Amino acid sequence: MEWLDVLRPHLLALPNLAKFAILIAIIVGVPALARYLRIPELIALLVFGVLLGPHVLDVYGTNHPIVQFFADLGMLMLMFTAGLEIDINLFRRTQTRSIIFGVITTMVPQVLGTAYGLASGYSMIQSIVIGSLLASHTLLSLPIVTRLGAVGLEPVVVSIGATVVSDTLSLIIFAICVSTYTTGFSPSGLAVQIGEVIIFVPLILIGVSRVGAWILSKLSGNEEGYFVTMLGIMVVAGVLADLINLPGIVGAFLAGLSVNAAVGGHPAKEKLEFFGKALFVPIFFIVTGFLIAPVEFTQAILDNFWLVAGIVASVIVGNGVAAAIVGRAFGYSPQARLAMWALTLPQVAATLAATLVGYNTLNEAGVRLLDEKMLNAVLVLLVVTSILGPIMTEFFTPRMIEKEARAKDAVV
Repeated sequence: MEWLDVLRPHLLALPNLAKFAILIAIIVGVPALARYLRIPELIALLVFGVLLGPHVLDVYGTNHPIVQFFADLGMLMLMFTAGLEIDINLFRRTQTRSIIFGVITTMVPQVLGTAYGLASGYSMIQSIVIGSLLASHTLLSLPIVTRLGAVGLEPVVVSIGATVVSDTLSLIIFAICVSTYTTGFSPSGLAVQIGEVIIFVPLILIGVSRVGAWILSKLSGNEEGYFVTMLGIMVVAGVLADLINLPGIVGAFLAGLSVNAAVGGHPAKEKLEFFGKALFVPIFFIVTGFLIAPVEFTQAILDNFWLVAGIVASVIVGNGVAAAIVGRAFGYSPQARLAMWALTLPQVAATLAATLVGYNTLNEAGVRLLDEKMLNAVLVLLVVTSILGPIMTEFFTPRMIEKEARAKDAVV
């Protein structure tokens, strides 16, 4: 379009402060627009990222180091706050069942995703990475069950606890594959990498937990120092992960888990989460939209329809099978199993963050770990599951509550 070609140079030449103002206006206005249209906020942010990106308006150009740094920081904060937000007390209430469900809801999508990746022509390492992307999930529907008063029901508590396990396992699998892909496969190299992971995970979960808790306890009365220290813990964990060729998001997530109990309900935690969600995390989703070329994206979905459909189906079927197996084994009602399925369906935070790391990871030959076709497939997966999961949760949770109430009345 001629008018677009005329407009782009003027937008690209805008002062940096004007570009920042545009970004702020979108971050402020998009949530209200998303609520009005009844779509997830992150989808709206991605769409506006596409509009601002180099393939449409080209406001920020192809080289945008400052915005990219904000986005990278947003990705780390997304994973760090994901670890902070997990309710450890709820996890401990049903620890054994949560671990069992977490392992199964990790392994079933992992196996399905790996098998489908191999069938689609990807290498073994690439296919395992694809499986690991599908093995994590985001509790996008947690506000819904909280509003409906179901957050204390055992199937919901088990689903929340399973998130800790599934996200941790999938990120560890992903991290090992990333390192192996970049350095090349060898039995000794793989053994060293696994050994480093075995040391790194307890170092963060136990070592950082104790040291971080001690430091934070000394700063409990200094809210500014507490806030900065939490950011420091996140950054240090990310740097330590990088030192052993692990993605920084793995360190950030484990760091969030490690100081979860120590931070508790400290006011600085709320401010950190607010800081991230108000600025850096939205920028992360907007910058992700920069990667999408609308015409090519649509064409890629049409050309690779069965790849996209298979990835989406692997998640829907895999999580459904896991919820059915575990729910039946634990004696939960069909309504509870369906609610567990709905809660563990959305693929957002860890999936998107890991996908971008995989997309930007190159081996010695310069080949991406995850190609553009898979990036597009994951973006479709993100849209489908972030819409479908909350809808299913809204539908199945009241039926689970009603069933639980009838069961209690029958006992009385």
